[in-house]
Amino acid sequence: MEKTVYHRHLGVYGICVNSGRLLVIHKRGGPYAGRFDLPGGSIEPNETILRTVEREFREETGLQVRTLGNVGTKDFVVPWTRDGFEHTHCHHIAIFYEVAAVSGDIRESPNLYDSLGAEWVSLDRLRSEPCSPLVTEAAYWLNNGRLSEGTTFYREWEIYEPID
Repeated sequence: MEKTVYHRHLGVYGICVNSGRLLVIHKRGGPYAGRFDLPGGSIEPNETILRTVEREFREETGLQVRTLGNVGTKDFVVPWTRDGFEHTHCHHIAIFYEVAAVSGDIRESPNLYDSLGAEWVSLDRLRSEPCSPLVTEAAYWLNNGRLSEGTTFYREWEIYEPID
């Protein structure tokens, strides 16, 4: 029997909605490559959680945002391996914030790091497109006013090739 080894990742993410559309990025790498994902990511040294959200939005979408409030914390476990690493799964702990766009234009998103650009996507379209667990959870929150309970485990997970 194969031993389960987690790669644990803690990140901060923003849920930004405008006219019934959710702001997502096109994920470049990691277990969510080729999927819609939420803007956000790791907390850098000497950085607060709220500064992380603001920086990640600038980097991944080109937008300046204002934090409206904490939505909550949720974790996910997805099968994921990488060459040279011993882990079998990604244990992703996500801190969610609701944010509002203040300025900027996603057509000028810098396409840096893990983002191949940003897009406003209708909530209906999210049902038919490949999404990260973060986007799925954001849609759940938008529909139910709360995050789902407990850890979400994915027994099977497909990693797509990012579209350059």
